[in-house]
Amino acid sequence: MPASARPTVAVIGATGAVGASFLRVAEERELPVGELRLLASARSAGRRLRFRGEDHEVRETSEETLAGADLVFCSANSDVSRRWGPVVAAGGGVFIDDGSAFRMEPGVPLVVPEVNGSDVEWHEGILSIPNCTTTPLVLALHAMRRVAPLERVSAATYQAVTGVGAAAAEELRAQLRAIASGDEPAPPRELPHQIALNVIPQVDDFAEEGYTREELKMQNESRKILHQPDLRFSATCVRVPTMVGHAEAVHVEFASAAPLEALRRELAAQPGLELQDEPGAGLYPTPLSTENDDRVFVGRLRRDPSVEHGAVFWVVSDNLRKGAATNAIQIAEEVLARGRLGARRAAPAL
Repeated sequence: MPASARPTVAVIGATGAVGASFLRVAEERELPVGELRLLASARSAGRRLRFRGEDHEVRETSEETLAGADLVFCSANSDVSRRWGPVVAAGGGVFIDDGSAFRMEPGVPLVVPEVNGSDVEWHEGILSIPNCTTTPLVLALHAMRRVAPLERVSAATYQAVTGVGAAAAEELRAQLRAIASGDEPAPPRELPHQIALNVIPQVDDFAEEGYTREELKMQNESRKILHQPDLRFSATCVRVPTMVGHAEAVHVEFASAAPLEALRRELAAQPGLELQDEPGAGLYPTPLSTENDDRVFVGRLRRDPSVEHGAVFWVVSDNLRKGAATNAIQIAEEVLARGRLGARRAAPAL
């Protein structure tokens, strides 16, 4: 693509953990970038970050720094997304949001390109990335439903501290250093309880009927991405003392027979997914083994004897890459490939 045709790209939240992953992944995937604008809060303005061998100064996010941007990637809190998403869309740009602000809005496509890439066709200037636990789950479910329709899903997650942010990762490191030195760790600031040598059965705030917002996100987002609004779904989301990589133990019930051999065949054929399932040889995915990889990994696939047509599996992915930055860039690639940069269409009825 000639330099003159390359989009002007802005990254809001460039100094965060996902922002850093975005820059790495954009280089690796050779995302076409004309002008690059790295943006953050006033507190982070002035820092310099490297991209494709050049240093770029981080500037404060503003109408001026966003003016004329074709693609804007945002990894910040929901208030930031709500402030700048409509501004970018009104200016003719495409705003790809890593947060939850717009995910369930009817006019906003919620996209995992290998599952529902065609949904970018009806964007109105804003597109959303799913929660970093939803993305690997729906990719596996999408492959498996080619064998038989999905009836019910139940998931338990094991989520790394970088899902909260860089400060939570540093909090875990500090707690581990204190424990190793025989000291008492400082009271937690980023998480509701000490995370070192612990697990916390709470991710996000509690909401309806004892479920956390994270658990409800998984339910509602999976239904939207899979275009199955009535899919029976429940989740328990747990924070664990790992740095990178979200894992999930999933039980799925099908409407008809789903032989394991057929499920394995579809999982192995699914783009973006790697079947790693030889438990007798100790081969199955873990957060450490899948770090810095863009793929979703599935293992421990077996029959669920508690239901007539059921299966159980284990799924792991790097939450900073496929769970966030990589998926965002893949959405941009889909938008560009379909000629939907700055284009608008009405959303289809689900």
